[in-house]
Amino acid sequence: MQFQQLRYFVAVAETLHFTHAAEEVHVSQPSLSQQIRALEKELGADLFTRARGNIALTDAGEALLPLARRILADADTARHEVQELAQLRRGRVRLGATPSLCTGLLPDVLRTFHDLHPGIQLLIEESGSHDLVRELARGALDLALVVLPLPTPSPALTTVELLHEDLVVVSAATGPRPGRGRSRSVRVADLEGEPMVMFRHGYDLRELTVAACRAEGFEPTFTVEGGEMDAVLGFVRAGLGLAVVPRMVAARAGRDLRATPLARPGLSRTIALAHRSDVAPPRAARELQNVLLASRLPQTASASSRV
Repeated sequence: MQFQQLRYFVAVAETLHFTHAAEEVHVSQPSLSQQIRALEKELGADLFTRARGNIALTDAGEALLPLARRILADADTARHEVQELAQLRRGRVRLGATPSLCTGLLPDVLRTFHDLHPGIQLLIEESGSHDLVRELARGALDLALVVLPLPTPSPALTTVELLHEDLVVVSAATGPRPGRGRSRSVRVADLEGEPMVMFRHGYDLRELTVAACRAEGFEPTFTVEGGEMDAVLGFVRAGLGLAVVPRMVAARAGRDLRATPLARPGLSRTIALAHRSDVAPPRAARELQNVLLASRLPQTASASSRV
């Protein structure tokens, strides 16, 4: 008894038509009929009555049908499980993340994941949350790290909060402290009139910073704008202005940059892991999801506020 024969038998039993069944399983009708006859010979019983072109299940056929369906379902499950395991050896994961997370959080996480699953190819898409949500929705990404709240709420996405992260002000280590150096921390209001290096439009940190300045009643002063994270840090190192960046990014930025905390209530952002609600992520993506969730950092001080 072969799986192929059982598949042909189930197709005929469900259509009660040999030609239609052959079309459904993509085989010629004579080949299908031959395999059904071989199965009947093996079992020693007719599975169908074929009176005047009318097809019906015999008692033997009725008995075999639920068993055949179960066998085929178990075979599909076995195939799926093996393929899922194979994905952990030679699969791929398409992960989207904001550029600041690619600089701050992801290097250590991806190193951990690569050590666990060295055969999995990691494809990283750097972009703002708005673009990443769109790429998730159209199936171009398996997972994405986005900033909450989402730019456009999407019921088709499932999000899990990963961490709350403080934002800090970075400046050139050899230059003056922000806020005219009055204290070890700086208020958002102290940034009024300060030269600032600003990210490009569509960048989550740009929206956060500009909104915070406007909430204090002023427009930020840009000396340079339009860069990505690495470019912005480079411009700050060159003494062209200040920038507001995540604490994790500042911690990796090197000694030539000074990180000054924002005074309470300060600014922070919430990072979430997102995937489509209607499609389960592939096995390799679920493994990366587990590593990301295991890497959750403690929440920032409760005095911090989200913008």
